[in-house]
Amino acid sequence: MRPLVRQFVDVVSKTLPIHQPIYEFGSLQVEGQEEIANLRPLFPGMEYVGCDMREGPGVDEILNLHDIELQDETAGTVLCLDTLEHVEYCHQAVFEMHRILKPGGLCVISSVMAFPIHEFPYDYWRFTPSGFESLLMPFETRWVGFVGDPRFPHTVLGIGAKGECDFSPLQAVWR
Repeated sequence: MRPLVRQFVDVVSKTLPIHQPIYEFGSLQVEGQEEIANLRPLFPGMEYVGCDMREGPGVDEILNLHDIELQDETAGTVLCLDTLEHVEYCHQAVFEMHRILKPGGLCVISSVMAFPIHEFPYDYWRFTPSGFESLLMPFETRWVGFVGDPRFPHTVLGIGAKGECDFSPLQAVWR
């Protein structure tokens, strides 16, 4: 996890309506990043479930983003941070996150654009802001931002809401 992404999640947690339970996909805390990658302290007192494809620190459940073994409308909030570049069928993954999200819930995503290949275990994609707009099409309300050069940002950020959501508090902080 990059400090910028943690900062983004912190701002989201303080400015937008967060519903429970929170499911984080890609929650494995790789060696050396345990402290910065642990997002649970940003959601004190809230039910939080860390999910990944393999066991390890930060992982409560093994779940596959291509076919999430959860009932429809199970999650209040979904986090998928710097993970989608490692997901072979990213549109299917976002569809699945939308499916498990309760009405009024948020799906918070981030990914890299200008970043070296980093295989955990695979690295398939780089996303533009338009790419995130496409990925978030299943959501009724969307917000997409970026960090870096507008022609070649290093990070793309997005939020999809299953219903209406006022993103103006977030827009005051992020483009």
